Amino acid sequence: VQLVESGGGSVLVGGSLNLSCAATGMSASSMCMAWIRQVPGKEREGVAATYIGGGSTYYADSVKGRFTISRHNANNTLTLQMDNLTPEDTGMYYCTAVRRSCAGTQDLASSKNFNYWGQGTQVTVS
Repeated sequence: VQLVESGGGSVLVGGSLNLSCAATGMSASSMCMAWIRQVPGKEREGVAATYIGGGSTYYADSVKGRFTISRHNANNTLTLQMDNLTPEDTGMYYCTAVRRSCAGTQDLASSKNFNYWGQGTQVTVS
């Protein structure tokens, strides 16, 4: 299983970024996938999750209404559209997955819920 993120970068406050995660080596349709971010000195924070097989999406309260997680089953890609960015959104964003359906927002409560990780992509908002 390999997850490769792209799309990070530097953006001004109020700007937008679109992160992408290419998944290979697995049947993505049976995976719960999520974006988790890490700020130095702070615990990892689950941002958004979705079941690739279809169904609901889940968001942390801090990003609800600003971020949109989407799956693209045709090419095993997960995206995160981030709008109205603030400096608090700065961090390393990881694409993650686990081989089961999503359990809901509780999946975002701990990064230990996901056992496949990408290398991360940096997002900086200033």
